[in-house]
Amino acid sequence: MKITLKDVLVGQLIKDYKDNQEEGVKGYGGLLDIRPEYQREFRYEGKKREAVIDSLFKGFPLNVMYWAKIGNDKYEIIDGQQRTLSICQFINGDFSYKKRYFHNLKDDEKQRLLNYKLMVYVCDGEPSEKLEWFEIVNIGGEVLTQQELFNAIYAGPWVTDARRYFSKKNCVAYQIGSDYLSGSVIKQDYLETVIKWISDNKIENYMAINQNQPNAISLWKYFQEIIFWIERNFRVKRSKFMRGVDWGFLYRNYKLYKFNPEELEKEISTLIADDDVLKKKGIYSYVLTREERYLNLRTFSESMKQKVYEKQKGICFHCKKNFDISFMEADHITPWIEGGKTLENNCQILCRECNRRKGRK
Repeated sequence: MKITLKDVLVGQLIKDYKDNQEEGVKGYGGLLDIRPEYQREFRYEGKKREAVIDSLFKGFPLNVMYWAKIGNDKYEIIDGQQRTLSICQFINGDFSYKKRYFHNLKDDEKQRLLNYKLMVYVCDGEPSEKLEWFEIVNIGGEVLTQQELFNAIYAGPWVTDARRYFSKKNCVAYQIGSDYLSGSVIKQDYLETVIKWISDNKIENYMAINQNQPNAISLWKYFQEIIFWIERNFRVKRSKFMRGVDWGFLYRNYKLYKFNPEELEKEISTLIADDDVLKKKGIYSYVLTREERYLNLRTFSESMKQKVYEKQKGICFHCKKNFDISFMEADHITPWIEGGKTLENNCQILCRECNRRKGRK
């Protein structure tokens, strides 16, 4: 791969700057693609983007930027997108710096910014070399998420369309799914989650197969099916407990079951009020799977275990043999599933073997 140094003035960079939802982000007289398909969404806010403008005002050097040559005098950004957008957005009047917009500056201040010289390395090589370089140069910057890296490796029409649904601020996926998915759309968390759901955690394989598909409509429809299934079965919305549940797993395994929403709601309400249920978010998985591990049920404290052990004089309640406390376990006399609480009057001390035997019944 051939790499050459190119001096670019800020005034040249922002020439014909356009940020269009459909056509993307362009600059440098329309010759620079500022946000290629594989690039991350804009993240710089507040202090970070102000620091970029501050560096320009003071003449401090910004880190080197990297562009890739993609044709006759056309380029796309490999590294430096966040800094480039910060510069372009300020000069475009999208935000102020120290309570002053670009149009508020004096003429000499404007010229100082427009004449600031950026150091840009232009890389000319094969697509595979470009993507490899993209991964390497981002290691020293704001680290890529795994999904952002997959977006780069499998860039194409499918990724472009999928990001339209799942990766833009206030995108349609956020509008209908923000009560159920955790993370950030611009950091690709929504896209990563729904691909996990549809592929059973085989994200890279799924993206490789679909890379050249013209659109991601099938992924979007699958996501809609899951959201509609959630809202059909769980009528009361509790974002605090529902956000981040592995809905894809539950849908895949229980979509054909006929549930009674009223009965589900009654049980969920009871479990939320149960102090022994420590992980309320696990309630939704539990009411479908019946696996208590999702609830992280409260266990007897060591002090309570010691107290009951002393009462039993170190004797196992079942086999009546004497054991050191390190070989004994606190057990619910009446199991939680039958209404037993984690209280002293429902606690008995069993040796490990008796407790295991009881658990296997």
